[in-house]
Amino acid sequence: MQKPFRVLGVQQVAIGSLDKEEIKKLWQDMLGFEFKSSFRSEKENVDEDIFSIGKGEHGVEFDLMQPLDPEKKPAVHHTPLNHIGLWIDHLPEAVEWLTANGVRFAPGGIRRGGDGHDIIFIHPKSNDEFPISGYGVLIELVQAPPEIIQSLS
Repeated sequence: MQKPFRVLGVQQVAIGSLDKEEIKKLWQDMLGFEFKSSFRSEKENVDEDIFSIGKGEHGVEFDLMQPLDPEKKPAVHHTPLNHIGLWIDHLPEAVEWLTANGVRFAPGGIRRGGDGHDIIFIHPKSNDEFPISGYGVLIELVQAPPEIIQSLS
């Protein structure tokens, strides 16, 4: 089956907790991951600190997240491995092709993510209309910028 896109590599790993300060003790204090930025979104119910490991285009982002309100959705702290992000070379074409082939996406469509890249999420659960999902894992597809596409191609 010819696909109109390629998965280029891992862009991020997102880990959720009720208290991001607790999980920062491992990732920042013990393992030495480098702090990049913070992101807050009422709509996404998230307060996150973004770290990285590796250098340049091949660095991988680690998002350590907590919910702004633990009683609201999305519940970024359930499950602790909240999602993985994959670099995609042609995101709109990927979404169109994957949808046509039965992949279920989470509500919200393609939108700007916390780090400024266009993103969309593959839903962790399938349904009758879309029988293919992340099988329990939320998967973020991230539009790779030109330098990432070039270096990972």
